[in-house]
Amino acid sequence: MPLTAPTVPVDHGKDAAPPTRQSTRFLYLYALAAAGGAVAYVPFLTILLPVRVSSLTGEDAVSVLAYTAFAGATAASLANIAFGWLSDLTGDRRPWIVAGLVLSCLLLLSVSTATSVPVLIGVIVLWQICLNMMLAPLAAWAGDLVPDSQKGLLGGLLSFAPALGALSGALVTLPAMASPDERLGLVAAMVIGLVLPALLFGAPRPMPQLMARREPAEADESKAATGGTAVARMWLARLLVQIAEAMLFAYLLLWFRSIEPGYSDNDTATLLFIVLGVGVPLALLTGRWSDKADRPIAPLAAGAGIAAVGLLVMALAPSLTLAIAGYVVFGLASTVFLALHSSQTLRVLTKPQTRGRDLGLFNLTNTVPSLIMPWFALALVPAFGFAALFLLLSGLALLACILLLSIARRT
Repeated sequence: MPLTAPTVPVDHGKDAAPPTRQSTRFLYLYALAAAGGAVAYVPFLTILLPVRVSSLTGEDAVSVLAYTAFAGATAASLANIAFGWLSDLTGDRRPWIVAGLVLSCLLLLSVSTATSVPVLIGVIVLWQICLNMMLAPLAAWAGDLVPDSQKGLLGGLLSFAPALGALSGALVTLPAMASPDERLGLVAAMVIGLVLPALLFGAPRPMPQLMARREPAEADESKAATGGTAVARMWLARLLVQIAEAMLFAYLLLWFRSIEPGYSDNDTATLLFIVLGVGVPLALLTGRWSDKADRPIAPLAAGAGIAAVGLLVMALAPSLTLAIAGYVVFGLASTVFLALHSSQTLRVLTKPQTRGRDLGLFNLTNTVPSLIMPWFALALVPAFGFAALFLLLSGLALLACILLLSIARRT
């Protein structure tokens, strides 16, 4: 069966040309659904799961969390590719999104019933599989329905996802808001409330032109590269920036405390939220500019380059003030980069018949850094300090910038 865009039927007339722009309503509701995906895992993996593991294992919590994270990341990587591919084969993304939404929420609620470490790890693996049953087709759905001329706007809207993920974690952990088990229910309710509207009320305009395979010469800035060169460069550039992002996510507080021992976890959380919050309008403005200027790759190259500068400032910072300033530069640049990269990736994937599978392969750039990151830290920080680590990360971000410039300059 040929792959067709999963949309409600719309009669454009026998000879009418297909629409060239997607409805604003669908774009906004889709952005909420993508934010629902972030809400599904950010508060759980960063707060609720560590609390649950600590209550089960006590002093062994760190090692158990490490095993759980490894098993979950492996399951998520494979499931994202598999369900993206399955949604390609069936030709309709929405049933997979609904099934993944229901099953992942049920498994999230079942975490409170896990009374041993093996059972808990098993539940987490199943939850990751079902969550990616939702996330993989959801990501591919945008490729089916959002034209290149609106992908910058889409990327800007996607920047709401990490900010809402962080905000949801703060909300469910408010004192006296809910018990640990009730927090899982609150997260599930928020996810359902964010994802369902796009499925029920999005009413996207069908875009049959997006379901026809494009030759590389039709893919705007990606026309510079022959074959899969642009795809490979986009993949590697995101991986390099994500390694830096994951490293800072894990070690930011420890680094700040190495400079100023009294720096608190609340100070770090506040800084993270401010950076994410400011990054949202910045990503929206940058995305709109890239659409109007028809320069989709240029903001990505600039974001990676600015992130490299921020990391260099962090490596050389002699005081907490400069350290925070360097992180703000890096954080804003990486927020814009990652949001816009998520949408512009759809531009260089020219095979709609395998769009879900190919996006699953791109999703490895989100999970592989968790496996690479500890080795960088162990090799550099004990012997040379955080400065050496940040110099390396700055070099990786600069390499990402060069890779993207090699695409953008050939338009």
